[in-house]
Amino acid sequence: MNRNDLRRVDLNLLIVFETLMHERSVTRAAEKLFLGQPAISAALSRLRGLFDDPLFVRTGRSMEPSARAVEIFALLSPALDSISTAVSRAAEFDPATSTAVFRIGLSDDVEFALLPQLLKRLRSEAPGIVLVVRRVNYILMPGLLASGEISIGVSYTADLPANAKRKVLRRSLSKLLRADSVPGSLSLDDFCSRPHALVSFAGDLSGFIDEELEKLGRKRHVVLAVPQFNGLGTLLAGTDILATVPDYAAEALTSAGGLRAEDPPLPVRSFELHMAWRGSQDNDPGERWLRSRIQMFFGDSDSL
Repeated sequence: MNRNDLRRVDLNLLIVFETLMHERSVTRAAEKLFLGQPAISAALSRLRGLFDDPLFVRTGRSMEPSARAVEIFALLSPALDSISTAVSRAAEFDPATSTAVFRIGLSDDVEFALLPQLLKRLRSEAPGIVLVVRRVNYILMPGLLASGEISIGVSYTADLPANAKRKVLRRSLSKLLRADSVPGSLSLDDFCSRPHALVSFAGDLSGFIDEELEKLGRKRHVVLAVPQFNGLGTLLAGTDILATVPDYAAEALTSAGGLRAEDPPLPVRSFELHMAWRGSQDNDPGERWLRSRIQMFFGDSDSL
């Protein structure tokens, strides 16, 4: 059974099973759980079907567990303890003392340009937490959210799981990066005649800029495609290669020196950066705290 199969398992059944293991009596289990005996009997029937085993055999006035039931109980009891602990800790989340592990997905531009400042804040407020970052894009993020491999994703999004929630973090514009020392802004002719670099997760040689150029009956020449923003500045240095990137990535790249950023010489639409998260964790205090910090450092004033 994989984790997706757990969706068909009723947690209440497992609690009934654990109680029966302790009480060895339908009557006493019903009293302890404040349920009627018919409800416990029905739950036991479902448990037998779930585990394909009798689980309990009546011996006189007691119910003795089968070998399979003993095996299940040994595995299940600590798991239920962990679930109980997780729920109780969620209700009392304290960043200063938490040792929680948060699993998030970030697109490469976000990881490069925005994560460093967020990480400094998280280390200051919550030195005991662990942050696990997965690389995502609009294609990968829905599946990772649906499977629970990440609880939060930040990228450009399209389709999301039905129970996922989404918020616009910022509306960004594109900036043109160049390393040359030629004064003044580039004309559209200059833009089209110069070689271009493209950051592409999938190795594509065209992007939205090419779509905008096509509307004008123009083309550009891409000579380099790289999978990540880290190192792009070094690659552009000392060349006449241009790169068009999100404004927040341009700010991070130019801060190191050797590059300058300007508006592209053609109309380019703005784009939205989204934060998406699992609906089942919408009210989890720890997740809400982390989402608030992501919004603080990744969002613009309109998202607050």
